[in-house]
Amino acid sequence: MELGDKLEEKFRLDINQKKALHRLKIFSVADLLGHFPVRYSDISEIKNIAELIPGDLATVYGKVSKLKTKKAFHSKIPMAEGEIEDLSGAIKITWFNQAYLAKMIKNDENVKLTGKVTQGKNGIYLANPEFEKLPSMPIDMHDTLFKRDGTKNTGFSYPIYTETRGITSKWFYHALEKIFKEHTLDNLEDYIPDDILKKYHLPTLKTSLVWIHKPKNKDDAQSARKRFAFEEVFCIQLERQHDKFEYRKNKSFQIKKETKEVQNFLKRFPFEPTNSQKKSIEIILNDMERNFPMSRLLEGDVGSGKTAVAATASYLTVQQRPLNKEGKIQTFGNLQVAYMAPTEILATQHFESFIEYFKHLPINIGLITGSGCRKFPSKLNPNGWTTISRPQLLKWVANGEIPILIGTHALIQKTVKFKNLALVVIDEQHRFGTMQRRKLVRKDNIAPHLLSMTATPIPRTLALTIYGDLDLSLLDEMPAGRKEIITEIITPNKRENTYEKIKLELKAGRQLYVICPRIFEADPEKELALNVKSAEAEAKILKKGVFKEYEIGILHSKMSKEKKEEVMQNFTLGKINILCATSVVEVGVNVPNATVIIIEGAERFGLAQLHQLRGRVIRSSHQAYCYIFAEAKSEKTIARLKALKTAKNGFKLAELDLTLRGSGGLGGTKQWGITDLGMEAIKNIKMVEAARAEAIHLIGEDPELTKYPLLKAKVKQKTSEFHFE
Repeated sequence: MELGDKLEEKFRLDINQKKALHRLKIFSVADLLGHFPVRYSDISEIKNIAELIPGDLATVYGKVSKLKTKKAFHSKIPMAEGEIEDLSGAIKITWFNQAYLAKMIKNDENVKLTGKVTQGKNGIYLANPEFEKLPSMPIDMHDTLFKRDGTKNTGFSYPIYTETRGITSKWFYHALEKIFKEHTLDNLEDYIPDDILKKYHLPTLKTSLVWIHKPKNKDDAQSARKRFAFEEVFCIQLERQHDKFEYRKNKSFQIKKETKEVQNFLKRFPFEPTNSQKKSIEIILNDMERNFPMSRLLEGDVGSGKTAVAATASYLTVQQRPLNKEGKIQTFGNLQVAYMAPTEILATQHFESFIEYFKHLPINIGLITGSGCRKFPSKLNPNGWTTISRPQLLKWVANGEIPILIGTHALIQKTVKFKNLALVVIDEQHRFGTMQRRKLVRKDNIAPHLLSMTATPIPRTLALTIYGDLDLSLLDEMPAGRKEIITEIITPNKRENTYEKIKLELKAGRQLYVICPRIFEADPEKELALNVKSAEAEAKILKKGVFKEYEIGILHSKMSKEKKEEVMQNFTLGKINILCATSVVEVGVNVPNATVIIIEGAERFGLAQLHQLRGRVIRSSHQAYCYIFAEAKSEKTIARLKALKTAKNGFKLAELDLTLRGSGGLGGTKQWGITDLGMEAIKNIKMVEAARAEAIHLIGEDPELTKYPLLKAKVKQKTSEFHFE
């Protein structure tokens, strides 16, 4: 059997199995070998249902059936009951006061149950067991548990694979057994260079494939997972470092660093720049002095002053004259800046901020969004802006009359042509892809400097991996005079008292955000109606009850652009006192008078996301308050939320989130297409730095990996799975 063989040629597959394998993108023997177990279950922990005796705290595996809800006999206590069966027998299951559990599990599902075996009138039953849904049952349960002589089997574990309708974990187990028996791996060559494997004590590809599918012990399984985790990050790093190498082949506009000019510009800000702002400005200006384009990611908490840093870089850029065809500096015109924001609301806010920064200079500033175009200054009103037509704006951008253009994604479309684009600032669009960047390169191979900015707290390991082609800068200080947000974890019994405190702030003229996990209430006929607050429903409840004398608005992602703009405008002007919203306000909404935020169902958000939401109320010198409303009663959840009270930095919280909740809990990790195994590597800074260092070294020596054709092919295959563009 060869790695390239099609599965349908080597295995008898029915139509449902073929469809299932296609859904999992498994077509060849090599694909099947790359379908790793999601976990291993220790066979020593399993109890045979026939062996259970009253008083046991037992873990059993089996299929559930006969699920139903009812009221307990002679009482109104809601309860759920059912039955679980394995090859040895069946036992009744009973959940008291948890009738909803019967809706969370379906008949014939495979589950793992852990609960106390209790003696009842009609026999034994499992009382209030904890449950875990399983993708499949252990391989040949009875054969796995017992030897031929009837004694119980022992050993490390059996693999459990991701499955889908039509194919089981057991099928994968037996198919892989066949592949190994036919010596398919005998002549397998490794694509990772041998010296790298030895340097980091990683097993070869052949050994790793055997160990990950058929581990003899935990150490073998961990070694194999370590190798494949390293491999995934290494491939991403090679692709990212190659992108960086290619982009740096272009020339760029060299922006001269004028220290006095920078100092004079910074004096115009209403605050003293922090040391980290000064350091970031220095690094960015040094980058822009070079003759190849800058590629930098500026990370900073909400309110840390990223816009001021970007404005300073923009100021020096537009102060400089372009070169003529002979390479000499012209006596007229300006280099140009494009400033891209993720939403129209944020683009408009930046346009207004830049007017404040540049109104003392003879600089035209344009705004382009889907809703229309604006220009500052207006001929009729030199201190204000005017609405202009899109063709007129595009004409002035093309001939260089508008040096600074701010907008949404619309400003990098083909119809928008710049004369001397020297700097591109991208706000909260750090996944601005390589293909998009290439579109900015002029025909004469001059590429603009790129400054990407984010307030999304990203763990250092993830940033070094996903944004490996960008140099990183961090703003880790807040401007002087900003008061620390008072953060409180509010359990249900403290809710009413908290509302009274908030009323005092509203009476003082401040405004309130109420953040809910959902937009609408759950439809009980279509989905399980969990106790999760929705923005629409909460707005009605608050208006009828505790805040009936205040104007309440609603903001969420399902609303039209026009409606969102209208609501935000009214909230900014103070016409709306309370804004009930989803996490759509997480990025870029700036209302200095809003100093209080309630976050409902806080346990459903990551720590880093909660920190970002909290940052909405740190826009002024007024005291700000964040009330974390948590319904969960578990000590672990409350302890996790308490980290918000002690942590001052969103990036520290992101690291903590990665540790506490694991890779699956890190907001957004799935959007890059990185596997769970790759995310294990993201938790290991030493592994990420090692993979990065080796990638930089290899690309530096051999940019096209001509000496490593197998590795080049693997990188191409791996990176096609990632969603960078």
